[in-house]
Amino acid sequence: MKVIPKTEVIYTLSPKHKPAERVEIGESILLQTEDAFGGQIRTEKDSIEKLDWSKVDGATGPVYVEGAKPGDTLVVDILDVHTDNKGLIATIPKSGILGYKPFKPATKVVQIRKGYVHFEKGIQLRTKPMIGTIGVTPKTETPTGTLGRHGGNMDFKELTAGTRLYLPVLVKGALFAAGDLHAVQADGELCVSAIETAGETKVRLSLIKNKQPELPVLETEAQFSILACGDTLDEAARFATEAAVQALLREHGWTFEKAYMFASLAVNLQINQVVDPKKGVRATISKDFISLDSLLT
Repeated sequence: MKVIPKTEVIYTLSPKHKPAERVEIGESILLQTEDAFGGQIRTEKDSIEKLDWSKVDGATGPVYVEGAKPGDTLVVDILDVHTDNKGLIATIPKSGILGYKPFKPATKVVQIRKGYVHFEKGIQLRTKPMIGTIGVTPKTETPTGTLGRHGGNMDFKELTAGTRLYLPVLVKGALFAAGDLHAVQADGELCVSAIETAGETKVRLSLIKNKQPELPVLETEAQFSILACGDTLDEAARFATEAAVQALLREHGWTFEKAYMFASLAVNLQINQVVDPKKGVRATISKDFISLDSLLT
């Protein structure tokens, strides 16, 4: 299996980037990744205020997928997400959902052992390793920390091992990258960070030719989630709902009105994160009511 070291880090997704590696359709690859702070925070004495912000939210890549062309779908099977045994979380003044309140910069370093994050003595959280930043390259250069149709810093807690992500191919070769691993994160990522950690993720990259999703779609064993973003939560919720209603309309041949009514009964809107400039919302639909074909056009 090909391995891309974390030294192959990029901070933008750009069609001009030289591929760090090339893979064939259906090939697996291992990406080694640095934490979201670029390895700049090692102890609780290291100041968040002294960070080089040009070196945060990096991703490992890009990976050129042979045969991928605009109009296709890149299928990303997340096979494994493995974190280091140490992670960190921080508060950054004027950041997070409560950024309007006065508070100090703070850093907390935690140990990750035997499937648990040890937050405080006697307080542990079960780990659920996930990928915070994952996506393909848009037609124009975009920071890796930016969300969009291409994916990006989605910070969706279900981007874990055993799931499958569908992304629209927007440039030749797709130019896929991923990074920003979290040992655990709740919906919302309220304070602006989760348990940020270095590590590695193994993915398998394949293609669906000549059709693609309007927005990124994540598949789990029982459901599909349409991943939307917007300048506000309301806007993100509208985008997610519209995509879900249109998919139900295609699936069942219903009128808009009937699909809209059914969405009110069977589509769950959930928050991914509330802390990036663009907020993230997902529309989740059981596989009892929707198929992949109806999510791709």
